[in-house]
Amino acid sequence: MSDQTIIRDPGPEDCLGPTRYLDSEHPAIRAFVEETVGDATDPRERAVALYYRVRDGIRYDPYSCRPDADSLIASRVLAAGRHYCIGKAVLLAAAGRAAGIPTRLGFADVRNHLTSARLYELMGTDVFRYHGFTEMHLDGRWVKCTPAFNLGLCEKAGVKPLEWDGREDSVFHEFDNAGQRHMEYLTTRQPVSDLPVDELFSAFAHYYPKMFAALQGGAAPAGDFDAEVAAEAAAGDA
Repeated sequence: MSDQTIIRDPGPEDCLGPTRYLDSEHPAIRAFVEETVGDATDPRERAVALYYRVRDGIRYDPYSCRPDADSLIASRVLAAGRHYCIGKAVLLAAAGRAAGIPTRLGFADVRNHLTSARLYELMGTDVFRYHGFTEMHLDGRWVKCTPAFNLGLCEKAGVKPLEWDGREDSVFHEFDNAGQRHMEYLTTRQPVSDLPVDELFSAFAHYYPKMFAALQGGAAPAGDFDAEVAAEAAAGDA
């Protein structure tokens, strides 16, 4: 493993090259970008195309969380085809850099009022620490985009999918389609040039001791988050 330098609140010039986790020069990442953006040359058009490809092409799966740093490398996330918010943000950031767009990672602590009962029991809370998103530098400023929840999951949960036009920030909706609380932002953290894995895993061990201990012991929780969300949404409508 090469030495990793993480820059806090980095500028565009710090967010173009490959890193330990944003392996933007990996052949699979470059092929993914080429297939997605085609002949588009406008940075915003390329960014938006990549956003939707990651949002809907990589299934959101919180049970893919592992205390395994290599699983969070962008090319590994792409190969897996499913991941949680941090992995999807890493993939989008790597793809953005491969497309020539300065891209960095952002994190926030959020209260997810619609988490499944099983995931709540494993985590012991509905507060998601270090929820990951991506920031792209377009037209001279940083714009947030959140590719976490794929369209199919949003439809099952009854929440609005997050659209993005490359001009305005795309962050979680406060309410779902029925007017119930959905996401509540508690803390926004400083953006970074690469994934701070040690910091992440330390926070997860502290805030989610039951789930993290099980993961470290090899008892990784298996589940179908889509099915759980759909069943609970149906029960709520009954």
